[in-house]
Amino acid sequence: MSLISRALAEMIGTFWLVLGGCGSAALAAVFMAGTNDIGIGLLGVALAFGLTVVTMAYAIGHISGCHLNPAVTVGLVVGGRFPASEAPLYIILQTIGAILAALLLLLILQGNPAFTLTASSLAVNGFGELSPGKYGMMTGLIVEVVMTAMFLFIILGATDKRGIGSHAGLAIGLALVLIHLISIPVTNTSVNPARSTGPALVLALNGQGLALAQLWLFWVAPLLGAVIAGLIYRMFESK
Repeated sequence: MSLISRALAEMIGTFWLVLGGCGSAALAAVFMAGTNDIGIGLLGVALAFGLTVVTMAYAIGHISGCHLNPAVTVGLVVGGRFPASEAPLYIILQTIGAILAALLLLLILQGNPAFTLTASSLAVNGFGELSPGKYGMMTGLIVEVVMTAMFLFIILGATDKRGIGSHAGLAIGLALVLIHLISIPVTNTSVNPARSTGPALVLALNGQGLALAQLWLFWVAPLLGAVIAGLIYRMFESK
């Protein structure tokens, strides 16, 4: 299959990840505003992100590999599983998919008269003021590096030709659920530069630029974590 076809599949998959994951958090927050109900809560949002990956793994895994994430693409390149020459188009289309999903999510949210756009709308990632638990920049950086490294290590292991390939999508999706359960309080969980870019850019275009100012961390940390995991996993490859 052509590179453009595979990259388009990545765009659709990343669109679904952002719409399903960020949408579950943002829409639930608006729906539950003014009530004493916690809505779907942290567990529900974590499950939503995991389910987007599981469903897309079986929908497009055989087409594009179902990266849905620039950090995954880079980690697979470093791990020797994906050609570096194809990575730029994958990353561009993943990011476009995330932006389109964030635009649609904002359009949906604006259909509720109770919705007010703020710096933390659209389930943006951030530290300090934008951190759900008000964690600082260094804590956010460490958490994002470690979580992404573990995510990539699991992906590389689950998709190893020596492993149980038919269950890789489930293992990867569950790993993302666990990662969200750990790190939502710190950064709202990125481990995915495209997922962070879509909401941050859309908010900036609507006068809320704080998430965009902090976006550098959510490219640097996940990419660094991905590179670390790719290098480490190569030590376990068959010689």
